Amino acid sequence: MREAQVFKQLLPLLKLYPRIIFIIIILGILSSIFEGLGISLFIPLLQSFIETKSPTENSNFLLSLLNRIFINISTNNRLLIISSCILGSIFLKNCLIFGNAILFGWLSSRIGHRLRSGVFKQLLSVSYSFIENNDSGKLINILASETWQTTEALSNWISLIITISTIAIYVSLLLLISWQITLLVAVLMVLISFVIQLVTRQVKNLGEEAVEANSTLTNRMWEGLAGMKEIRAFRRENYEQRRFDTASKNVVNTFFKLDIISGIVNPISEVLSGFVLVSILVIALLQNHASLPNYLSFILILYRLQPKVQHLDGIRVNLVSLTSAVQDVISFLDYSDKPYIRSGNIHFKSLEQGIYFKSVSFLYNPLEEAVIKNVSISIPAGKTTAIVGPSGAGKSTIIGLICRFYEVTTGEIYTDSYPLRELNLTDWRNKIAIVSQDIYMFSTTVLENIAYGRLDATKNEIIAAAKLANAHDFIQQLPQSYDTKVGDRGIRLSGGQRQRIALARAIVRNPQILILDEATNALDSISEHLIQEALNTLSQNRTVIVIAHRLSTIEQADQIIVLNEGQVIEQGNLEHLLTLNGLFAKLYNLQHRNAKI
Repeated sequence: MREAQVFKQLLPLLKLYPRIIFIIIILGILSSIFEGLGISLFIPLLQSFIETKSPTENSNFLLSLLNRIFINISTNNRLLIISSCILGSIFLKNCLIFGNAILFGWLSSRIGHRLRSGVFKQLLSVSYSFIENNDSGKLINILASETWQTTEALSNWISLIITISTIAIYVSLLLLISWQITLLVAVLMVLISFVIQLVTRQVKNLGEEAVEANSTLTNRMWEGLAGMKEIRAFRRENYEQRRFDTASKNVVNTFFKLDIISGIVNPISEVLSGFVLVSILVIALLQNHASLPNYLSFILILYRLQPKVQHLDGIRVNLVSLTSAVQDVISFLDYSDKPYIRSGNIHFKSLEQGIYFKSVSFLYNPLEEAVIKNVSISIPAGKTTAIVGPSGAGKSTIIGLICRFYEVTTGEIYTDSYPLRELNLTDWRNKIAIVSQDIYMFSTTVLENIAYGRLDATKNEIIAAAKLANAHDFIQQLPQSYDTKVGDRGIRLSGGQRQRIALARAIVRNPQILILDEATNALDSISEHLIQEALNTLSQNRTVIVIAHRLSTIEQADQIIVLNEGQVIEQGNLEHLLTLNGLFAKLYNLQHRNAKI
């Protein structure tokens, strides 16, 4: 059964709070018992009005048991005591329901938090290659939407257990009143449930469609906000509006179909169950008046049972519709089938000799060609190493491997005499700062964006870093100075301002290894000069790795490594590479010729 499949997937979540779940189920069952008791007491209550023979003469087990409880109570007091017991049962039932609702709310909120936290932790832990190979809209949908749906599925499962227990109690009471009529009703109820299953058999497929449609809409929203400049620059507002409307309508249509199927369950169930109730009532009226209390109580219990059966069918339909969301979340949280960058056990203090690539190859996808092919290079400590080459040569991949965003496919990277993969990952990355062309600004203040380089930095240290980065003057002119919010991805700042804040972030970190990934390529001459001036100051007594398309910015590098199609083809200082008259010389001369023009 699909419900069993969902239960198996939810089992790890059920184990998070087993005691609370057990208490919730017990309280749910107890509330059903008190409700059943209250309804059962209507039998002696009604009999007090119309029963003519001695109560002990009745052959019905339940009726005899209830009559024996009140046999020693006078007729005048019996009505008052039975009525009080009924009201007491109703009061206790509702107290239990209230307590159950509080625990249910507590459990749902905690499970929801654990799921969202777990998904976000997985996003932070999984290899960056996994993030790159998966659609961002899908990942956001799992975090923002499907975790809620999984929590709802868990709540539905607990409700399913309680509802089944409640139905079992009611059915037991019905059997005690009249097992013959109960069996007849059971057959009719099974037929009703079968009819409902026939009507709702497409729910699972619609649930999968709903997840996919929601993911597509999330992707449209994300891309629409992130690419707003490009959309307007290319006048693609109408195009993007059509794409968004299509995705939104697909969500509307899919969820509307789900609502239709879910909404039809109650009407079908109520109409058919109403037919059963009327039939029982007709039978009761055709019987002698002495049996009327039994049948009226039977109908009352059956009336209370009918919405429980409806609820059970609704829960089953909802569970099936949530199957895809549960599968996505549980699958995403599974650590066994995803790549991870594992931390080593060797604590790293400082880089003394250098970073060495020994026959390193790397490919992003096993089915694709290697991006880095048998690379062996040396990056000496305390020196500036530039990596140049045409687009797609593998320059940024080298940086990604040094930062351990990825693991090498073959070969080994060494730091001094230790394999990089054996170093403690936190220790290693704490010694690195990156300034790249595509800097990410968090939607918070300038102060907090700079402090992201070192969270315990004081304000004076942050201001000092900003001054070194030639950022202090323009920051002072912002509306709230360092407390100015930069907007989403730093949209309120210019490219040069973002770069200088990013540089201040690197400076406050005080790294041993500074990586400059095309940090000045997209800037105007003034901004480039300011940042280059700051970089020259920051680069002193550090290991600096520079990637640059503007070869004029790396003329003072201690060594230059030239990559082409993932392989090292040239290596040396500027003078040596120019004498080789190879790829570097051609690129260098071409850029200088264009600069003169």
